[in-house]
Amino acid sequence: MRQKKKNASEHNQDEGDSSSSKSNEDPGITLRLQTPKRSSYVILTMFALMFYSSWTVYHYQYQSLPMPLTAEQAGKRGFSEIEAVKHVKTLTEFGPHSVGSDALDLALQYVLTAVEEIKNTSHWEVDAEVDHFHAMMGANRLRSGLFIGKTLLYADLNHVVLRISPKYLSEARENAILVSSHIDTVFSTGGAGDCSSCIAVMLELARGISQWAHGFKNSVIFLFNVGEEEGLNGAHSFITQHPWSETVRVAIDLEAMGIGGKSGIFQAGPHPWAIEKFAMVAKYPSAQIIAQDVFSSGLIKSATDFQVYKEVGGLSGLDFAFSDKTAVYHTKNDKLELLKAGSLQHLGENMMAFLLQAASSPVPEKDVSLGAHENNNHDPAIFFDILGTYMVVYRQQLANMLNNSVILQSVLILAMSLLVGGYPAVISLALSYLSVVITWVFSLSLSVLVAFILPHMFSSAVPYITSPWLVVGLFGSPAVLGALAGQHIGFLTLQKYLSHTYVKRGQTLSPAIQANLAELEAERWLFKSGILQWLVVLVVAHHYKIGSSYLPLVWLASPAFAYGLLEATLSPARLPRPLKFATLLVGLSLPVLISAGAIIQLIGVLIGTAVRLDRNPGGTPEWLVNVIVAVIAGAVVCLMLLYLLSYVHLSGAKRSLVLAACILFGLSLSAIWSGIVPPYTEDIARAVNVVHVVDTTGGYGEKQQPMSYVSLFSATPGKLTKEIEHIGEGFDCGRNKALDFVTFSVKYGCWTYNDSESGWSQSDVPMLHIEGDTVAEKRVTRVSIDTKVARRWSLAINFEVIEDFEFTGDSEELVLKGDMSSIDGWHIIQFSGGKNAPTKSNLTLFWARNHTQSSGKMDGSVEGRPLLKLRTDVDRLTPKVDRILKKLPPWCSLLAKSTSPYTLAFLATFPIQF
Repeated sequence: MRQKKKNASEHNQDEGDSSSSKSNEDPGITLRLQTPKRSSYVILTMFALMFYSSWTVYHYQYQSLPMPLTAEQAGKRGFSEIEAVKHVKTLTEFGPHSVGSDALDLALQYVLTAVEEIKNTSHWEVDAEVDHFHAMMGANRLRSGLFIGKTLLYADLNHVVLRISPKYLSEARENAILVSSHIDTVFSTGGAGDCSSCIAVMLELARGISQWAHGFKNSVIFLFNVGEEEGLNGAHSFITQHPWSETVRVAIDLEAMGIGGKSGIFQAGPHPWAIEKFAMVAKYPSAQIIAQDVFSSGLIKSATDFQVYKEVGGLSGLDFAFSDKTAVYHTKNDKLELLKAGSLQHLGENMMAFLLQAASSPVPEKDVSLGAHENNNHDPAIFFDILGTYMVVYRQQLANMLNNSVILQSVLILAMSLLVGGYPAVISLALSYLSVVITWVFSLSLSVLVAFILPHMFSSAVPYITSPWLVVGLFGSPAVLGALAGQHIGFLTLQKYLSHTYVKRGQTLSPAIQANLAELEAERWLFKSGILQWLVVLVVAHHYKIGSSYLPLVWLASPAFAYGLLEATLSPARLPRPLKFATLLVGLSLPVLISAGAIIQLIGVLIGTAVRLDRNPGGTPEWLVNVIVAVIAGAVVCLMLLYLLSYVHLSGAKRSLVLAACILFGLSLSAIWSGIVPPYTEDIARAVNVVHVVDTTGGYGEKQQPMSYVSLFSATPGKLTKEIEHIGEGFDCGRNKALDFVTFSVKYGCWTYNDSESGWSQSDVPMLHIEGDTVAEKRVTRVSIDTKVARRWSLAINFEVIEDFEFTGDSEELVLKGDMSSIDGWHIIQFSGGKNAPTKSNLTLFWARNHTQSSGKMDGSVEGRPLLKLRTDVDRLTPKVDRILKKLPPWCSLLAKSTSPYTLAFLATFPIQF
């Protein structure tokens, strides 16, 4: 009796105490029961170590850049960032150089001159050929991504093409490696990052390669193209029109969705040849298949020339991108001052090593079936880098074997443990997995609740864009609190069940010992629930052949191995012991090393894209960005911290952890509330558009009565109240004036009619005119289009009444009938061309059979929708727009995309019943 009282007393002492008892059934057996001696300081230290090690991995992997080399240090055959930056500086000094602009002519001439210089100074055994290629009219109809339901037309595009090959090996010209990027920028920026930095790297690479190529087996083609920003037209015109394109076997695309930092591979394949060659020789490898998974999922709304090379050219290869400071993409802040030293050196040295290796090796044949069946004929590669120092590449077939092996072994071990443990083990497993579900529910609920509240607390809907690390406090802290609360409920449930199990077994252990045993066993089940969670994730990822399935593989196998090595017992009769911290350290070291940096980088990129998230301004709820970030934060916490959280429940750290999380959350809120961290700055600005609109949608033909006003809207979620107060100019804001820009719609914006009649004339207004309308077996309507001064325009065709069309421009049939698609009942034609591009064209519409009548009441589903919608863009500053831009707050910047209007836009429609 005295022994039992002693045990009960010890159980109520500090969690670091220990107790012992003798079984009444067999006094000869002594049970020594140890409860974990974990102080709050040790647990908090483990959390701090987890965060610090993750940050260290990220910093080393993504922020550690090589030293820039001078021309003297690099030598004739090396890569010099100092020389490359000179090219960036010159190109950005031309200002924005969009398609058709005078600045683009200057940029083209500069690149042509630099390429001619490379030709003249190349090795005497190297043949360097330069072609100033002029592309004719063309039609680009891609089948996936952003281009479903679209036809992209182009005309009068000029490119600079340089082919470097060994002079005395003629067959080398029949197999080429293409290195490509674009000279043109959007109209809102000089494009230091996107993509003058890429052009500069290519020029410096070409200079070095021209000294090496006498030993090559293949030629290298450098394509400095124009038209990428208007829908990948430069790459398409080269692939479909240039004779050298037939010799290309591998395509390398250089891109930017930010400025500087490490240029990493975010798309590779489908044939693994290029990524395997890169892994062999890259000095500073940076490549993550998780980025490819995210990009191909459509979560990031963007496209690169690599899509053309795959779909149209049937080519495999690599797609690189700079991704630091993603928020400056396509704004005024894409400037040289933000380019980190070492960024170009990093890409240049990696590319130089790759080209030297690839150009000296046999290359794969192109596969014209890639566009339709991307992976049918190839065993694609799984790839990732470790700390930006080592590169891991293996084939999907090996990944399948590894995944199957780990899944099978995990299931067998789980089944054996259930057989040994019997019915109580089955129930414990079910309860442990239930704790995982509760953990997710609580974690996501708290972080999402904060996401809904934030827009109501601050003037900016996304107040952390300038400091993404605030996400740790704003959403990570609530997610940790929710996960801890949810898992603790699971812990208490498990403890209660296990205590009841000990009683049912009829063992004559004291209640205190039974309670301690139940606590220790519950803790172990919680740790194993983390293994079970990652097993489920691995099974799902393996089933869908997700490239980044190596992440759940590592997060499952490493902790499971550590647990089996340091914790598991062969005897089921052996009593549970406290989990060792060594198990946590051994089990999590490899997963954190492999995944922490990539996850942090990816979250930073996603936060940066919030600046331009709202593709239909005002159409996205203000809380949506926060909810997305909150869900990601909750998922990261539940996936990466579940093992660590299982150690908390038998320690004195629960209160300390809750207090630390609350303090971190409060400090993050205070930093925003006080203005210490502003939502936007001059360098990380809010994306806006200012457009002088001349609207003729109220009539057509001779009935056109233009209405003129200036529209201000933002792709960054949130109201424009503060911006309008700063600008003035008589703006009204709200949702009561929806504006259809053909390629997108403005649901919320601001507008003013004051002083909007100057800066344009009636002769600028585009015309849609009926040339013929015949009804036989099918109704056919011929429409002429005159865009007047505009050489950039978008036309939407109502595919609820039209089933097909043909398009003729400059007396050349560009689009023939057949294989048309639509989005939301519209097929959109986007045209972009140089100064000599035609402004007159003809459209032949073939009506659907159930809409053949030239008059009469239309079906209710199409009534009120026009037959055609046209927007023409003119790169001209009207006096009103010029005045507004000068008053634009410093924290705002114009945003430009291929679908965005210029600063002067004309709108016209054509009704169904004409």
